[in-house]
Amino acid sequence: MDRQFRVAVIGATGLIGETLITVLEERGFPVSQLYALASNRSLGRSASFRGRSYPVQELADFDFTHCDLALFCAGAQVSREYAPRAVAAGCLVIDNTCEFRYREDVPLVVPEVNLHALAGFGQRGIVANPDCCTIQLALVLKPLHDAAGIERIDVATYQSVSGAGRAAVEELARQSIAALSGQGTVAADAAIGRIAFNCVPHIDAFQDNGYTRAEMRLVWETRKVLGDAALRVNATAVRVPVFYGHCEAVHIQTRRALSATQARELLRKAPGVTVMDERVAGGYPTAATEAAKRDTVYVGRIREYLAPDRGLNLWIVADNVRKGAATNSVQIAEAWAQRPI
Repeated sequence: MDRQFRVAVIGATGLIGETLITVLEERGFPVSQLYALASNRSLGRSASFRGRSYPVQELADFDFTHCDLALFCAGAQVSREYAPRAVAAGCLVIDNTCEFRYREDVPLVVPEVNLHALAGFGQRGIVANPDCCTIQLALVLKPLHDAAGIERIDVATYQSVSGAGRAAVEELARQSIAALSGQGTVAADAAIGRIAFNCVPHIDAFQDNGYTRAEMRLVWETRKVLGDAALRVNATAVRVPVFYGHCEAVHIQTRRALSATQARELLRKAPGVTVMDERVAGGYPTAATEAAKRDTVYVGRIREYLAPDRGLNLWIVADNVRKGAATNSVQIAEAWAQRPI
């Protein structure tokens, strides 16, 4: 890749922002100048990239004409205000929030699944990164959908606290220490609730239909990424006391019969996917042992429905901060950078 790019990371001091900068370095993305941007609360901090320290600059004062690519991961409200400014200045915006995902003129991209959608970025100058749960789900289901057609998806997600940001990671650690220290009732942050040694079936705001927004994101985004508006998707989202790595128990019904053996063979060939499916203790992926700090999406516990109705069960695990956010964004940037001028 001969071209070099001036890159701004918005939300550079958050979990995803920090990981984005790490992944840019790991993958050798051609950065000629890095701008680490955040709110004025982060002034005085710095970001490390390729052996250099970059001072964090205040987003409100930044002139986007100084960069070619803007990676947003500072929340929907920030993207709503500043992404249009970046586009107007000539930047490509890759947005990690939910702000633009459901707009028809904004591609929602998982590179291994629907890279062709990136061709539509020119309409608005923005590419949306799907929700972390959607990315790992779509990556595994794509080859199965192509082979047999998926009619229905039932998914329960078990989402780590890092999906709610650094404060939630710190809160889980604090609550766990308090509980293990025998302090009796563990005080919980009101915004996060009791998460240590607990499972909470509530992520994001409740909608009028009784589902949470996290659950509805899986419905809307899976249909868009897989390009099938007729997909029936039913989701339950649960926050669990895990630091990094989201897990999904997935049940699919296909239009044409697909055996577990056939599914394993298809998934072994799928880019970005590792099959870990042995019927022994430890013969399946978990968040802590496989997913955390890796970019691979793991799948195991592949088995057919007990009732013969063209169904499969799967267990999908991935690092929500890396492949679920930062790495997927960098992969989009790589594809954009490699396009013909």
